Amino acid sequence: MDTLRIYSRLGLLHPVHGLAERHGLSPSQKLQQQVNRASYRRSHRKWSKTGLARAGSNALLELVPETKKENLEFDLPLYDPSKGLTLDLAVVGGGPAGLAVAQQVSEAGLSVCSIDPSPKLIWPNNYGVWVDEFEALDLLDCLDATWPGAVVYVDDLKKKLLDRPYARVNRKQLKSKMMQKCVSNGVRFHPAKVVKVIHEELKSLLICNDGVTIQATVVLDATGFSRCLVQYDKPYNPGYQVAYGILAEVEEHPFDLDKMLFMDWRDSHLKDGTELKERNSRIPTFLYAMPFSSTEIFLEETSLVARPGLQMEDIQERMVARLRHLGIKVKSIEEDERCVIPMGGPLPVLPQRVVGIGGTAGLVHPSTGYMVARTLAAVPIVADSIVRFVGSDHGLSGNELSAEVWKNLWPIERRRQREFFCFGMDILLKLDLQGTRRFFDAFFDLEPHYWHGFLSSRLLLPELVLFGFSLFLHASNTSRLEIMAKGTLPLVNMIKNLLRDEN
Repeated sequence: MDTLRIYSRLGLLHPVHGLAERHGLSPSQKLQQQVNRASYRRSHRKWSKTGLARAGSNALLELVPETKKENLEFDLPLYDPSKGLTLDLAVVGGGPAGLAVAQQVSEAGLSVCSIDPSPKLIWPNNYGVWVDEFEALDLLDCLDATWPGAVVYVDDLKKKLLDRPYARVNRKQLKSKMMQKCVSNGVRFHPAKVVKVIHEELKSLLICNDGVTIQATVVLDATGFSRCLVQYDKPYNPGYQVAYGILAEVEEHPFDLDKMLFMDWRDSHLKDGTELKERNSRIPTFLYAMPFSSTEIFLEETSLVARPGLQMEDIQERMVARLRHLGIKVKSIEEDERCVIPMGGPLPVLPQRVVGIGGTAGLVHPSTGYMVARTLAAVPIVADSIVRFVGSDHGLSGNELSAEVWKNLWPIERRRQREFFCFGMDILLKLDLQGTRRFFDAFFDLEPHYWHGFLSSRLLLPELVLFGFSLFLHASNTSRLEIMAKGTLPLVNMIKNLLRDEN
């Protein structure tokens, strides 16, 4: 569910992330992380050797093909280290955000190098997007399937029809379009990983794993949640969105071809009194689906947000039970994807020498996990700031230059907006299945301006306050009491953080 819905796929990434020492956690937190990591390693070894414990999940996974890596077929101009030039910008990471910044900065005539281990590799994710958001980004030519609207199943008796067109992104077309513009603008590419960065007064030295050193005035970290270079100085304790998806050929499915399935919170596929239904009642998951034909469909089981995140095996088990109940028989799987998205948590150190974009800069929507469209919308802010201050008469360089870019990326109104979204995440973390259903029943009853704006990060704090009041008025009495009971402490924390940021 992204503005560009599909998250940055991290593979089977455990929510612990091994960041205790890096983020200064307490000894008890470090111990808990060690226990969690050990438990995860045991479960992962068991999965690798014997398959999942549940036979249904195991049967589904047996249909998953070996990972296919598809590359673009045109030649890329490579960076020549023998020239020893100092570039205007070095972009670390070759995802949509990094390429978009490289493209826009190079259009202004600045020298740019994109550093990524596999610069030609086509992104492996099935991206979904609200059509109006990609239209605003002038990327409609990168859509290959469109639905006039979407549907949300709140429960077995209630559904919401969303009059907002939705589409799948053509990953190959999107990357090809960005890469071709980068090449025509003179961007150079270096297929390697950055292992270290050394900052001098006027430039930075990026040391790559192939021994090459690249010099640049500005360094942009676009490595996503790996946060290769951007620094954080606060304990990292986000919520996690976890999902498992398959692009499959099926015998048939029950979904309307004119609507994509945005959320299905029904639990009739789970038997009463079972452990699985109890787990789902406490931490619910929903089905997301893009039906391309009567026999081809993308299916994804998703935990919206939890702390700690659900195990991938749990997600897969729930998907198998749901598909069996819906009568969906999978004949073959073209590809599968696993994702774990950190949501919320602290912003990086502001400012700092390395500039960030995307997940590494905290641009993930803390309440929804949306990132890509929000990030692409922020690209002109970062690119314009770099172009304005590099080689200009402003007399800025090094730390001062980076500080201006960070200030433009995270002005106070955007920090306030993010604080409200974190408040929303803290409430969602406390809701069980029934509470989650009541929440979205009210959410999708709001005026489109409000729910569109919330999902797409278009509402700033004054409108978000009105959004909150409107949501409260649309909520049932039970939901209002629940929001007051479970939202009071998060509300107090939000107000404290807003006042602290103001000062």
